[in-house]
Amino acid sequence: MDKIPSKKILALGDSYTIGESVLESERWSAQLIELIKNEIPVSNHDIVAQTGWTTFELQDAIKSRKLDKHYDLVSLLIGVNNQYRGLSKEDFRKDFQQLLQTAANFTSGNFRHVMVLSIPDWGVSPFASNRDRAQIAKEIDAFNLVIKDECLKHHVPFVDITPISRAYPNDVSMIAEDGLHFSGKMYTLWAKAAKEEALRILKK
Repeated sequence: MDKIPSKKILALGDSYTIGESVLESERWSAQLIELIKNEIPVSNHDIVAQTGWTTFELQDAIKSRKLDKHYDLVSLLIGVNNQYRGLSKEDFRKDFQQLLQTAANFTSGNFRHVMVLSIPDWGVSPFASNRDRAQIAKEIDAFNLVIKDECLKHHVPFVDITPISRAYPNDVSMIAEDGLHFSGKMYTLWAKAAKEEALRILKK
């Protein structure tokens, strides 16, 4: 049997990608690599992400980084801080379109090698206990509709993790110690949700 060539993965995003308050090994993309390593070896796992970043801050950061020019898979998980800061969906759409193109540029222009994850719902966290959780959910759903629409336009694989983020509202083990972000246990579920799509992309 021929040896499968190793792949390169780039993960773009915010706190949910960098794994705020969890170990590096617990980041969802790190766990994804562990899930697929018996089928697809990964030689490079680069991350451009930081807690608090919006779409435009992520785009600026990508421009300032010296990254490889080609990856086999680029993941994108962004938008929660646009929602949190009350920024417009119209501006978000423009920014997200640019980010999709930027991500595709790292895969030789192949949008089908970009994988987008939906925005999870931070409203389930203890941090949101004194806030309007229904309104947070409504706004996140609206941003996710923009994301899904743009993914459909460009034939970009879309993984909907929002329902997973809402499925354990009373389970403190799904929340990180800071009371706001999600735990490695939750990221495990996201990695599992993304596994088949990632394998499909990487086997092309």
